[in-house]
Amino acid sequence: MARVDAFWQTRNALSYLLLPLSWLFHGLALLRRALYRHGILKIHRLPAPVIVVGNIGVGGSGKTPLVIWLVRHLRTLGWKPGIVARGYGGRAKYWPQQVRPDSDSHMVGDEPVMIARLCGCPMSVGPNRVAAAKALLAHHDCDIIVSDDGLQHYALGRDLEIAVIDGRRRHGNGFLLPAGPLREPPSRLEEVDLIVAKGRAAHGEHLMNYSLGDAIPLKDMASRRPLRDFRVLTVHALAGIGNPDGFFDMLTERQLQIIRHPFPDHHPFKSADIEFRDGKPVLMTQKDAVKCEPFAGPRHWFVPVEAALKESFVQRLNRLLAQLETQFKPSKPRKPHG
Repeated sequence: MARVDAFWQTRNALSYLLLPLSWLFHGLALLRRALYRHGILKIHRLPAPVIVVGNIGVGGSGKTPLVIWLVRHLRTLGWKPGIVARGYGGRAKYWPQQVRPDSDSHMVGDEPVMIARLCGCPMSVGPNRVAAAKALLAHHDCDIIVSDDGLQHYALGRDLEIAVIDGRRRHGNGFLLPAGPLREPPSRLEEVDLIVAKGRAAHGEHLMNYSLGDAIPLKDMASRRPLRDFRVLTVHALAGIGNPDGFFDMLTERQLQIIRHPFPDHHPFKSADIEFRDGKPVLMTQKDAVKCEPFAGPRHWFVPVEAALKESFVQRLNRLLAQLETQFKPSKPRKPHG
């Protein structure tokens, strides 16, 4: 994936060779969107508001940390959120699946289990997001739904769209798949309600930064160790996420000396992947820890990543949520928690 991502950052001979396929992809995407807009393909509206957090490109842009932040924020305002997601990598025979903190990541996917653990709120996953959302409302007391990814899943009606982009990689070479990384053209961003940019924001975008928490051992998650304690050592750092270098760079910014071990997104980790015979500590993302926990040892730690957003974003988001409050709960003002 790293090679493909690097290829998508530049306009080169191969990308120009693939341009006819990109035009075909774009034409099909436009046709599909038009079918939904004209009612030929059905958009399913739900009795609860739906917030979609997604992007217009492939690869890691920072959606999941924002989803976790958003769910926690909704709770402070008195909402009862539930989450729907694709459940990518899950091997369940029947969908949708309800996700709990102790769910099997092989069945429902690694990211959903991580989100369920961090958020502690109802979650439903499946390829059909409409079915997942309906199952969520049928089984849980939710009054707002957050879709992790799904900007292009137009069958699920949405009331608020938040697009996330990598502020440094931006839109790569600007081409659509397969010549570039885009699933929709950049003009699609003109239609969303909020644009969040990870790491670096342009005009009209809201900056999102990440902060790293203390390292937590996979075998004793009640314990913590400050990252500064690892500065005196060289450590192994592994990541099976959309943009492994983002995680590695944050560790080096904290003055850690690391040996990088990038893996493809949603990599099915095995014991051999995380065992190194030099006795050095191994740091990984929380998403990877979900899959490595069964065979981890005392040298394996995960480092939580949390999103940090500016007050201007919070204020804009709260105004949009207030409009949803009026639309969906006009006779019952919501009382913030705490």
